[in-house]
Amino acid sequence: MKITMIGAGYVGLVTGACFAEFGFDVVCMDTDAEKIKSLNDGIIPIYEPGLDSLVAQGTKNKRLTFTTELTESVCTSDVVMIAVGTPSRRGDGHADLSYVYQAAKDIASAINGYTVIVTKSTVPVGTGEEVAAIIRKERPDLVEGVNFDVASNPEFLREGSAIQDFMRPDRVVIGTDSQKAREVMQRLYRPLYLIETPILFTNKPTAELIKYAANGFLALKIAFINQMADLCEKAGADVQELAKGMGLDNRIGRKFLNVSPGYGGSCFPKDTLALSRTAHQLKMPCTIIDAVIEANTQRKIAMATRILAKLSERKIEKPRIAILGITFKPNTDDMRDAASLVIIPELLKQHVDVIIYDPLYHKDSEYLPHLAAQGVTWEKEVTFTTNAHEAIKGADALVILTEWNEFRGIDLAEIKENLRTPENLLPLLIDLRNIYKISEISGLNYVSLGRPQMNNAA
Repeated sequence: MKITMIGAGYVGLVTGACFAEFGFDVVCMDTDAEKIKSLNDGIIPIYEPGLDSLVAQGTKNKRLTFTTELTESVCTSDVVMIAVGTPSRRGDGHADLSYVYQAAKDIASAINGYTVIVTKSTVPVGTGEEVAAIIRKERPDLVEGVNFDVASNPEFLREGSAIQDFMRPDRVVIGTDSQKAREVMQRLYRPLYLIETPILFTNKPTAELIKYAANGFLALKIAFINQMADLCEKAGADVQELAKGMGLDNRIGRKFLNVSPGYGGSCFPKDTLALSRTAHQLKMPCTIIDAVIEANTQRKIAMATRILAKLSERKIEKPRIAILGITFKPNTDDMRDAASLVIIPELLKQHVDVIIYDPLYHKDSEYLPHLAAQGVTWEKEVTFTTNAHEAIKGADALVILTEWNEFRGIDLAEIKENLRTPENLLPLLIDLRNIYKISEISGLNYVSLGRPQMNNAA
């Protein structure tokens, strides 16, 4: 079976490399000639653990190739997957489907023999039907169900663990009303069926909505536990014990009940907004999702306010803050909607010197030039260091924004020794991920989320 992947971005590249690992012939097509050249040269344009070796293996075995030419690969493919971007549309927040629809037009012109066109991108309800309508319009000679079918097959890849998510998924969702397309998709996912992966067949609208509903619910859990953290602080409770007590209920589960400065990344902000807009468009507002979006927006602002309030207590004329981690989560280079994009500009507005260390975005890092493309406007206003120790030395406070594993092992004694501290006060550590246990802390003014706060006085 031959597969063409339209789009060699995060989803397309990971999915294509994994299908090649399953033994299929995969062509990843992208209009970005520079990206395709890099991939053909063995350079992976994104950071994802394990992806470089998987791509190298696929290209070595000649099961994975890259091209800017669509027609040649599509006309010989059994399955064509659309894995292009669907960013939030400026002005109204709806998913921008222009890339999806352009891909549908291009595919239509190249179809030669029965082909299943699969929407892999996260798309609103009704997109699959529109893709089919575009193909019929572009090629009146093609008969749906005879020459082609359109199916929905949403991805559920988590950045930082995408390979494992594809190879050992919780489920595979496929939306189609065509028996012919169903048989093709069953062959495609047979390697996962053999390891007893649940494969759910639905109609296209249900499959399209499942992805949005799943991400909306996970975002809800994050926003909920963050608000519970605020309540815990007022009530003298411990949010981590609270989350544990909730998570032991099988109906709730422990995952996504980790307190944070707010969710970010390529999925949750975009998908919750698109779900909200779709619901309003269908005159069935999802008021819970609307509240989640607002709560998450306010959360990031509140974290900046909290940091500034702690600094003001110290009455330092020109404070200097060390920030560890700026990506939206560990094990990814993704900065989209990261809390740092809100918090750092607020600190700079108040004339705070910001010193940053991130395992990917550090001084002399190969990824540093990519910041501007990810919405960062303050790159020249901050200082990047080569390691955490360099960032901490001489700072008036340390803020942990992203819970990279290497930060968990930092010697607390070193933090105390290297932070600048006003007389009669303790060194200030603001932990917005609760990576340390309160029982481990002594000699620090340790500020965490949703837990009893420690005394500031020395």
